[in-house]
Amino acid sequence: MDWYTDAYRACALPLAEVLGAQAAKAFEALRVHTVGDLLTLIPRRYFKGTELTDLASVLPGEDVAVEAAVKDVDIRRSHNTGREWLSVTLTDGRGTMEVTFFHPNIPKAPKKADSIFQYWTDNFSRAKTGMFIGKVGEFNGQLQMSHPTYVIFDAQGKLIGTDKRDDSMAKLTEGGLVGIYPASAKLPTWKIAECARIALDTFPDADPLPEWVVEAAGVVGEHQAYEYVHRPRSEDDGEVGAYRLRFDEAFATQLTMAYRRADAANQQATVIQRREDGLLASFDAKLPFSLTDGQIAVSETIFEELSQPRPMQRLLQGEVGSGKTVVALRAMLAAVDAGAQAVLIAPTEVLAHQHYHTITSMMGELAEPPLFGSTKPGTDVSILTGSLSAVAKRNAALRIASGEAGIVIGTHALLNDKITFANLGLVVIDEQHRFGVEQRAAIANKAAHKPHVLVLTATPIPRSVAMTIFGDLEVSTLRELPKGRADVQTVLVDAAKPAWMNRTWERIREEVEHGRQAFVVCPRIGDPKHRKKSEGPGVIELAAQLAEGPLRGLRIGVLHGKLPSEEKDAVMEDFASGKIDVLVTTTVIEVGVDVPNATVMVVMEADRFGVSQLHQLRGRIGRGQYPGLALLCADIPEPEKHVETRERLAAIAATRDGFELAELDLVQRREGDVLGERQSGGRSSLRLLRVLEHADVIAKAREIAELAVARDPNCETPGFKDAVKATEMITDTELVQG
Repeated sequence: MDWYTDAYRACALPLAEVLGAQAAKAFEALRVHTVGDLLTLIPRRYFKGTELTDLASVLPGEDVAVEAAVKDVDIRRSHNTGREWLSVTLTDGRGTMEVTFFHPNIPKAPKKADSIFQYWTDNFSRAKTGMFIGKVGEFNGQLQMSHPTYVIFDAQGKLIGTDKRDDSMAKLTEGGLVGIYPASAKLPTWKIAECARIALDTFPDADPLPEWVVEAAGVVGEHQAYEYVHRPRSEDDGEVGAYRLRFDEAFATQLTMAYRRADAANQQATVIQRREDGLLASFDAKLPFSLTDGQIAVSETIFEELSQPRPMQRLLQGEVGSGKTVVALRAMLAAVDAGAQAVLIAPTEVLAHQHYHTITSMMGELAEPPLFGSTKPGTDVSILTGSLSAVAKRNAALRIASGEAGIVIGTHALLNDKITFANLGLVVIDEQHRFGVEQRAAIANKAAHKPHVLVLTATPIPRSVAMTIFGDLEVSTLRELPKGRADVQTVLVDAAKPAWMNRTWERIREEVEHGRQAFVVCPRIGDPKHRKKSEGPGVIELAAQLAEGPLRGLRIGVLHGKLPSEEKDAVMEDFASGKIDVLVTTTVIEVGVDVPNATVMVVMEADRFGVSQLHQLRGRIGRGQYPGLALLCADIPEPEKHVETRERLAAIAATRDGFELAELDLVQRREGDVLGERQSGGRSSLRLLRVLEHADVIAKAREIAELAVARDPNCETPGFKDAVKATEMITDTELVQG
């Protein structure tokens, strides 16, 4: 690792080398493996001796750090044993919790025992507030904590006592602030603080970034930032330090993206000029509908970029059903007209086959290669997936290699080293977040020149996320839905009420009687023998129950990811052709499935799905002329404890604006589900940035990253090289969990 600066080398140091193997193992539950991981594990907040915890939010069995006021102090004695204990009643102004300290029974050292008990009694008698760390129990319906680790303060907020069993608590309060870290049962907050300080003492006081970057960002030095975060002397210290660390994360990502953009701009690409007499013109002439203004505008932007000698790198995001596939297909036809090949890669076989059927249906006879000597426009459209037979794979591979297949559709199977292209000019990636950097590079390397890249996503992306995750791509957005699309009504169904569920199944039957079709979505395939009590039936079990019960007599099909490819295709074909009335399925139909006759969708255990996923699922209905109905079924036994879940489901029911829902999704899920946290070298992905809260930091980092690339186009600055190499260790599939 010669490319590391001293700071990055220190960050990459395994925790065991600084803290010892036993202490390092305790941090594994927090995904902390290196010194860098530990130093960026910053406190969630700082306790100043004045805030109070809402005791109503504390549950028995939890390991917690409670901040509370001392309401009462009392020495009690057991009538049976005569043993004494100190009872301290804590309050948040509404509820109470009892903290107990038992008189130590140390027969050989009664003076020591008495002194400890007296120490507790004296301190708590003077205490006004305190922080208490331990496991919460319950006795006679009263919250209780026995012998917690603690720090206590007087009425002026001055430290007056700590748990004498461990000097770390006293050190923790230096400067009058107590850091509350994201602790675990085996690793309390005070222990994390102690370890962070040990690691900081070994860390070099050398900034990995050039001085001009630090000044332009308006941040403190890196070592000073760690000091401020883990040894704050004032209320502002922690935030000033955290800002620098957030900037570091944002800058590393933005710098990597900036170098990628610069590299792409210097690459040679196949020039794709639109023709007036080719496949594209023939396709446009036979379209049975008019393109939306948005589709036309985005297409013009794409055609302009395809005509340039440098590779296009564009992300096309759009509402569910906004017509991204048509835009992508027109670009692919333009590539074929220019003598190049176009490939569309999908993350699943179901989606790949759906794309194949959709594209060949839209193209009609244009999806047939012209006969020898014929001037009739057309091209072969081939599909290649992992589950095809050996003969089918070989034949598809030959058509791709010879150039006969102008349009290729497939899955990860296309990344196989044995698959070669005659003249690959355009790569379309659907749901790009499911493909890693190496996988995208593998398909790009199959082209003589750098191919143009068009990325599609049906998940609307807030600008701050787009800058972070898709920062190497230009972004286009489709908001307008094609005319003729029916409305979709969304209704929440209380699954705990039999009458509501009976009505749900009746609605499906009513739709089928009118010639329509329905989806029933389950969160799992399910095995009745291993089903948990909290789980509903899976796809297979539910399909059988419906066939024997409320949907008896209807034609019911089953679809899930573990079915053989041929069976999946057969089921989808039967559903699309109307041979199946009700498709009981997992989320394999979440994206891309287009059956205009499907008008009702029932989502079982809807509370187990995220906002974006429910929005995507709902997008499978109402795609034709008939209105759609989405019924979200959920059994939430204690709604007051599941406020976030209720808000999520209510938001889905209230709006079909995917961009509005995307913001809510990000707020609720946080980046833990959106942005990965894999440890790679000295740095991980985004541990500190919250892309909605810190959009200003990301924008500032992007601006400075552009200046950095202009100053150092070859990435020779050690700190820049460190940031880029560390960031590139993390693939896109780890950046975004789709």
